[in-house]
Amino acid sequence: MSILVYTESENGKFKKNAFEVTSYAKAVAEQLGTSVTAISFNAEENESLGTYGAEKVLAVSNDRLTTFNAEAYAKAIAEAAEKEGSQVVVVSSSANSKYLAPILAAKLKAGYAPNVVEAPSSTSPLTVKRTAFSNKGFAFTEITTDRKIIGVSNNAFGLNETGDTANVEDFAPTLDDADFSVTSVEVDKIAGKVSIADAEIVVSGGRGLKGPENWGMIEELAEVLGAATACSKPVSDMGWRPHGEHVGQTGKPVASNLYIAIGISGAIQHLAGVSASKTKVVINNDPEAPFFKAADYGIVGDAFEIVPQLVEKLKEFKAQNV
Repeated sequence: MSILVYTESENGKFKKNAFEVTSYAKAVAEQLGTSVTAISFNAEENESLGTYGAEKVLAVSNDRLTTFNAEAYAKAIAEAAEKEGSQVVVVSSSANSKYLAPILAAKLKAGYAPNVVEAPSSTSPLTVKRTAFSNKGFAFTEITTDRKIIGVSNNAFGLNETGDTANVEDFAPTLDDADFSVTSVEVDKIAGKVSIADAEIVVSGGRGLKGPENWGMIEELAEVLGAATACSKPVSDMGWRPHGEHVGQTGKPVASNLYIAIGISGAIQHLAGVSASKTKVVINNDPEAPFFKAADYGIVGDAFEIVPQLVEKLKEFKAQNV
């Protein structure tokens, strides 16, 4: 009757959200008086999940599952849930998990609540708090089905270390060709950079940078902070930056601990996609820019003067505190 948690990995390495959802699953397990079982796919160092609360890991090793496949992964997780007798399954709110979770819900006849930001406030019925209306409000949702799927928002719950080691068990789900009716033929990734989905800090630029030739200061600031780089929709539409860096309601959602917007006016679609970030800093020379109303901190001024000074001060601070 353990809680089952799907842990995401890439190139054999667990993503940060794998540890966060495991921490969340542990909190739920403590409320329900049970344990946590994790399922991983072609991952290394499965024992490390024990640090965040998993007592057992079902380790799937299958070359056909090296690239994410929502249908096949959902079938494997459903089989694991049946094996473990799991009434609650925890996933992240990443793009992959949001593709997977509805398929898994159909297989398990489970209720599914995405974008959850806190441990359940009640277990009978199971009640979770989640963001709603493009992060403009919260909804308290009761999941009344026998089986339940909880999707945890990135950077919402945090990492809680227990210091334990998980027992690893090989798990070979029953998969056939029908489970791979949709396959990936090519995956394009930007190498050597922090991904927007996993980043705790995101530095984003807009049309205020005036052209792609000025993007160096965005990248330099991001490098100093260990951040991911991003951009507004007009920037990607004009070809200044790859579409993979476009964040907002029509691009990638951002739920970072710190979001720095440089030269971005703050269209409603952009604000909706980044409002889950905990702290928002805006640098813009227009004091009437809409983004200032949503910002935690705002700087009115020329980004071409402010950002280099900010980079310099951060370098000095790091040099003195290393």
